[in-house]
Amino acid sequence: MARPTTKAQLIAQSEENFKKLFALINSLTTDEQEKTFFFEDRDRNIRDVLVHLYEWHQLLLNWVKSNLKGNKINFLPEPYNWKTYLQMNVEFWEKHQTTPYQEAISVLQKSHVEVMRLIDTFTNEQLFTKKFFDWTGTTSLGSYCVSATSSHYDWAMKKIKKHKKERKFN
Repeated sequence: MARPTTKAQLIAQSEENFKKLFALINSLTTDEQEKTFFFEDRDRNIRDVLVHLYEWHQLLLNWVKSNLKGNKINFLPEPYNWKTYLQMNVEFWEKHQTTPYQEAISVLQKSHVEVMRLIDTFTNEQLFTKKFFDWTGTTSLGSYCVSATSSHYDWAMKKIKKHKKERKFN
């Protein structure tokens, strides 16, 4: 599916991919949903994938809300940047090792709704005009939104599909 370039596409693709993600999860048995992946070094199970998505939603929500209030912050919190954000992901993983699976589902579903409501407050121009907001740098707000929603949901589905496939052979 092509990367969204309009507000309508962003909303539609994000909602569609979110529904597909949970349809995929729900196609697994309870045991499969909670099993450890055979192939990962960071995200070791579906819970880890879900809290990863949740934390990236939080990055987007905090970044947009702070900047709209005039509190200029970077998308990635200090001390991270785009060269070091992988360590941030590890810290997210560590933070959630005691988060129950059902709670991971709940917080992600809630944050998805929050992100979609936030996206809906912007016009197409505000979302997809590069540099519309000075705090988005050289890109558009919509690009960040795509990355935190529809594209990230694709990433999650690929991991879970790989898990589903590998479980059948082990």
